[in-house]
Amino acid sequence: MTLQHPEWSYSSVVYEMNVRQLTPEGTLQAATARLAFLHEIGIDIVWLMPVYPIGCEGRKGALGSYYSVRDYCAVNPELGTMDDFDRFIATAHAMGMKVILDWVANHTARDARWVTERPATWYERDAQGVPVVPWDWTDTAKLNYANPEVWEGQAEAMEFWLREHAVDGFRCDMAMLVPIEFWNETAQRLRMVKPDLFLLAEAEEPNLFENGAFDACYAWQMGHLLEDVAQQRVRVTALRDYLYADLGRYPEEAMRLTFTSNHDENSWSGSEFVRFGNAREAMTVFTFVVPRGLPLIYTGQEVGYDHSFAFFDRDSIPAECYKANGETELYRRLAALRHDNPALASGGRGGRLVEIRNNAEDCLMILVREKDGNRVVAIMNLSPYAIHADYRTGIYTGIYTDAMTGEERLLPEHVEEDMAPWSYRVLIAR
Repeated sequence: MTLQHPEWSYSSVVYEMNVRQLTPEGTLQAATARLAFLHEIGIDIVWLMPVYPIGCEGRKGALGSYYSVRDYCAVNPELGTMDDFDRFIATAHAMGMKVILDWVANHTARDARWVTERPATWYERDAQGVPVVPWDWTDTAKLNYANPEVWEGQAEAMEFWLREHAVDGFRCDMAMLVPIEFWNETAQRLRMVKPDLFLLAEAEEPNLFENGAFDACYAWQMGHLLEDVAQQRVRVTALRDYLYADLGRYPEEAMRLTFTSNHDENSWSGSEFVRFGNAREAMTVFTFVVPRGLPLIYTGQEVGYDHSFAFFDRDSIPAECYKANGETELYRRLAALRHDNPALASGGRGGRLVEIRNNAEDCLMILVREKDGNRVVAIMNLSPYAIHADYRTGIYTGIYTDAMTGEERLLPEHVEEDMAPWSYRVLIAR
């Protein structure tokens, strides 16, 4: 089947908001005041990490995990009130931004309302009748998807946020742990409520798209490959092989969330500065130009905050660190690049992957994306080595505008040039 996405999503840039850490106050009210800054950068979709009350039983750290949900239809009082949430949504919408909620369908807190207010069969239970703990998430209880009442309870709770609080969609946590049949059925039901619903899966199984349940899924493997290239565990040839193999795994219209950071990578593996080192900027650019990409910016990246957030405690960005700088300008230019160039659109709207072959393909990638007279050429030395590049541009010879500097550049038919480690150019022809 051909996947159809909300019209506003094809050229979007996603921002993952960690409300607890975004501001010293750690509240929705304070986060609302940050929306103008994000709008100025060019953010289109704000993904709110879970805003629900957090369980106390088995709580990790002082504040607990966002993903230990006690009540699917309420706001964590540490973040504010439902009125604060509604004002956040209204402010974002007034600026033209969409808001998607993090949805945790696989499990709840161990002291969630459903544990006592719903039949015991709503949960998977051990021989002693105690709710099962999934993986090592000892502050959670595994829901029982063999019970159709659980499907109904989840769908009703999701509808609550669509009908009553005007959210635009959901980022679905660990979507592969829940039966795909649930997502297929529930997505169809939710789109009856909101036709332009947007669903993002934290998973990358191809069956996520078979019946049109999801608009986008994670590109976990690519994210880890980018890090492997940055640390020279593999060379660019491995990334190239992945890109071509990946083209056959999903429908052409599938969107893939591309990133150098997110809450998992940041908290458990380190900031993008630590993981990518000198490759960070080039890899960030790559996430904005790769086919099918739906680029993500995680809390703090927009101001270059080099920090690995504590996951279960308050560890916020100091107010004095939250100000526009060179990193802000980088993301502003990349967001504009995506918005202004139809060739970079996702969901089957953009240009397909074409490469200009070259003499240094274990280091150098030259990607061409072209659509309806709009062409973007990304010339990227994705290696820690200075190289002497030699390639022919053929039909792509011409005058271009450098997306990062605004300068006009000639891309001649035959190019020979020295390129510094991790250097790149993104050129636009119209």
